[in-house]
Amino acid sequence: MKNFKINILFFLFASALVVSCSTDFIEEKKNFQKVDVEIYQYESLAINYVDYVYGLFLPDGNVNMSMWSKAARDNSNVPGTGNSTIFARATDEISGEVDLNKEWAEISNLNDHCLKSLGTPIRTNPQNMSYTRIRYCNLYINNLDEYSELDEDFENQILGQLYFWRAWQYYDLVRLYGGVPIVLEEQPLALDDPMNQTPRSSAADVIEQIVSDLEMSKELLENARPYTAGDAGRITPAAAAALKGRVLLLWASPLFNRQDDVARWQRAYDANLEAYNVCLESGKGLDPDWKNMFFTDNGMESIFAFGFNNFAANSGGIQKNNYTEYDTRSIPQGGAANLVPTKNIMDAFPMSDGTAYDANGNLNHFYRDRDPRFYHTFAYNGSIWPYKESPNYKHWSYYWFPLAADPSGPKIATNTPFHVSGIYLRKFTNDASSQTNMYRNNGDDYMEIRFAEVVLNLAESAIGISNFAEAKGYIGDVRSRAGVQNLDGQYGLASINTRDALFAAIINERKVEFAYENKRFFDLRRWMLFNDDFGTCTRLNQDPIEGIRRQGYYTFAKSDESSYYVGIPDPFKGSSAPVINRDATSYPDGVTTYEEYVDYLYDNHFEVVVKDEAIEARVDFTFKWYNEYYFFGIYQDLIESAPYLEQTEGWGGSFVPYN
Repeated sequence: MKNFKINILFFLFASALVVSCSTDFIEEKKNFQKVDVEIYQYESLAINYVDYVYGLFLPDGNVNMSMWSKAARDNSNVPGTGNSTIFARATDEISGEVDLNKEWAEISNLNDHCLKSLGTPIRTNPQNMSYTRIRYCNLYINNLDEYSELDEDFENQILGQLYFWRAWQYYDLVRLYGGVPIVLEEQPLALDDPMNQTPRSSAADVIEQIVSDLEMSKELLENARPYTAGDAGRITPAAAAALKGRVLLLWASPLFNRQDDVARWQRAYDANLEAYNVCLESGKGLDPDWKNMFFTDNGMESIFAFGFNNFAANSGGIQKNNYTEYDTRSIPQGGAANLVPTKNIMDAFPMSDGTAYDANGNLNHFYRDRDPRFYHTFAYNGSIWPYKESPNYKHWSYYWFPLAADPSGPKIATNTPFHVSGIYLRKFTNDASSQTNMYRNNGDDYMEIRFAEVVLNLAESAIGISNFAEAKGYIGDVRSRAGVQNLDGQYGLASINTRDALFAAIINERKVEFAYENKRFFDLRRWMLFNDDFGTCTRLNQDPIEGIRRQGYYTFAKSDESSYYVGIPDPFKGSSAPVINRDATSYPDGVTTYEEYVDYLYDNHFEVVVKDEAIEARVDFTFKWYNEYYFFGIYQDLIESAPYLEQTEGWGGSFVPYN
């Protein structure tokens, strides 16, 4: 995606220079007063317009893609400056107190737990908000027939992308708010103009509009001028089909489908089967090199991705670096170690044969014989975790007592400042990455939709219509790709044969396959699994999120099987280590490999304990969920400026958001 990424980044500088007679193009478009008709007459300007729309939706540079979402960033009085971690931290994936997981005196649209992502009414010189982005799409779509002098195949290419982006914005809104105003025409910029006073539509109408736009996008792009090599990363028919499948799966899920209407599951199945076939026909599929799929631009797994570049500061280009690897690497590696993976997520990863992990087993064996994805998602004490400058780097993260072996007393850690849990997030880190420029010279993209999601969306839809064997086959495909052993002929699923048990299995599979990929918050919401008030936790045998403390692991150093190590020197570092050299080149009797040596250390010199008092921000913190968050209300400032909008039930209004 490098060429396409550069085109977007330089759009603001290049557009006014492309055609000499359109030097006012940028200012005209920025001010929303009009759009120069030449964007419908010159291909270069049309491309620049679309590139600018991409830029409005895509992340800025130096963001952590394992947390970022546009809606989270827009949750602020100044769009684009909100806390991008709110959705990720409002799950069991990582720790941290945010507005959506703490206790409030009351639910109110005056509080910060009432999202502002819906935006504000359109005015002159508006900011980059939801309906601003919709307006940009509408402006071009509505005026093309009147002004166009472009070739039809090129028109199709431009329009296909804009229909997708309009659908994407409405999808982001409907999954947070339910029914929202549907605006398909350019509106006046006057706040009090009656044409601007569009009421909320039903969720069903919004879903149908999204589906219509995506079907139009797919059809247009199928009949469009083919992209060139430099266009890699643009919206494709496969992306439109995949998003349609995701949208209809959302519509079939309990959040919207309160009566479990099987017709909705059938519709989701049909859409996802179409997406599956379209993706395969376009050369996409489950990447057999899954360990490196995040480091390949527009690879076979990538259906819809957010692009980044590898420009360094003061390099002459505009930086748009992916910050994720720096945020996850350990302090000794030159990273920031800002993310704290939880035991709650680690326990979801099955064993190497696909059967469930026993969370009540020997804690010192938590890492043994697990699903291969476990080892490429987490780095634990003793892991080999390479980077360019240290291709055989061994990750050590253990603690010991300097004065007394008192679990409540002071501790020393191998890392200073030490991580608040003993487990690090390894996913998204490339063994060949350089720590230069804080790991941000890689240009790695982020796959918002990848083929594995298309497969699991299809599997979940198949369960919904009781095609159990088919669903198991798709889950098995994902597990097989990762190297899970097929000892029971069904990749660990042979004993799971009821609809609800298979729904639970697919939820867990998504929890594993898409760990830290911005999916968990929305999966928990669409299945209403934050608590058991709607009975879905009991139905699917899931542990509610509300009331938990997200946990981690600590590994303590021991002098022998029964005694903690007490002292100042690191007990395991170097040839003169007080207890044993962790980097020994000769091993104890019966140990022949490094992997066996790590097992020996865990069995003889480590003690793993569950920790929750350090992983959360407050000692007294427990996760609090309010059912009003299943559909957010309209914040007070917007209600006051747009009183024609009905307030959501539970937030002081009577609008039913899910019908």
